[in-house]
Amino acid sequence: MTTATSDLERVPAPHLGSVTATWPVDAWYVAATPDEVSDKPLGRQICGQRMVFFRRAGGELAALEDFCPHRGAPLSLGFVRGDEIVCGYHGLALGCNGRAHSMPGQRVNGFPAIRSFPVIERYGFIWVWPGDPDKADLAHLHHLPWAESDEWAYGGGLYHIKCDYRLMVDNLMDLTHETYVHAGSIGQKEIDEAPVRTRVEGEEIITSRIMDGVKAPPFWQMALRGAGLPDDATVDRWQVCRFTLPSHVMIEVGVALQGHGGIDAPVDRKAASIVVDFITPETETSHWYFWGMARQFAVDDEELTATIRQGQGKIFGEDLDMLEQQQRNLLDYPGRRLLKLNIDAGGARSRLLIDRAIARETATPAAAEEAAVRA
Repeated sequence: MTTATSDLERVPAPHLGSVTATWPVDAWYVAATPDEVSDKPLGRQICGQRMVFFRRAGGELAALEDFCPHRGAPLSLGFVRGDEIVCGYHGLALGCNGRAHSMPGQRVNGFPAIRSFPVIERYGFIWVWPGDPDKADLAHLHHLPWAESDEWAYGGGLYHIKCDYRLMVDNLMDLTHETYVHAGSIGQKEIDEAPVRTRVEGEEIITSRIMDGVKAPPFWQMALRGAGLPDDATVDRWQVCRFTLPSHVMIEVGVALQGHGGIDAPVDRKAASIVVDFITPETETSHWYFWGMARQFAVDDEELTATIRQGQGKIFGEDLDMLEQQQRNLLDYPGRRLLKLNIDAGGARSRLLIDRAIARETATPAAAEEAAVRA
């Protein structure tokens, strides 16, 4: 369905202390990839909070405030010793629960504990819960069946992007920009010509575009070759973007030999993938973008995985420049009103879900009830 402008009005986010919330916190966010947290601590800001991630002696993960309670130094500049993280400034050692254990020549057992965060390693990612730890529930973790199956291959990377994370959500929920930003890789004129549909299924926003009887653009020609299919064949192409809270976008994309059922074609007649997008807010004008592609063809071809990763990295690099320049413009012209078209419905609906999640977390009971009625 096409969303009317009146349905896209922003739900105001109430104040949390002196700061207006711009992201939900009672949710699992991708914080890092496992290789980023090895024998050294990793410092990373997530949802405005500075955190340090480290592994205990047995490999278990821990996440604390990146703040030494002695003099405020970043713990991420220290080192790991057994099950403790040791501040690199004066040697204060803390456990994974944030409590001070020891310090050379000092008695520190009375120090108040610093904050610890629920953290888990699953599906090839490290996830953190930046909100109320009592609400951290593994049932809310985004399920990734392809990450647990030998029938899929995955390759991806990480970008740090200097723009509001919601601009990336907008970008991924409206792929019309591919014709222009990615003209040399995945863009083609048929993207502009094919109608886009937006619908809501529970807590998921879905936008889709189907292009039947087209020629594959360069990236998908490469994918067809990798799948053992002719790269000059006429194909049916699809894009199905799925947004879920807090800020995840999974995009079913692919091409199939014409007349074999499109997205439902047999595996040996298509090159189909899931574009994986985990968008983790850092600050109000920056985010961590964990990107990748899970595919169901030529899964044992590591060279193809590397080639796709390289091509996808280049594509997302083109988005990076556009989004950072867009953010600069929005900061320079804060009073300018942006226009909404039907192609923006996916992003606008996704933002509405985000705003309502924030309202549920931060609103007074009366405001939360009002937001629920408007939902």
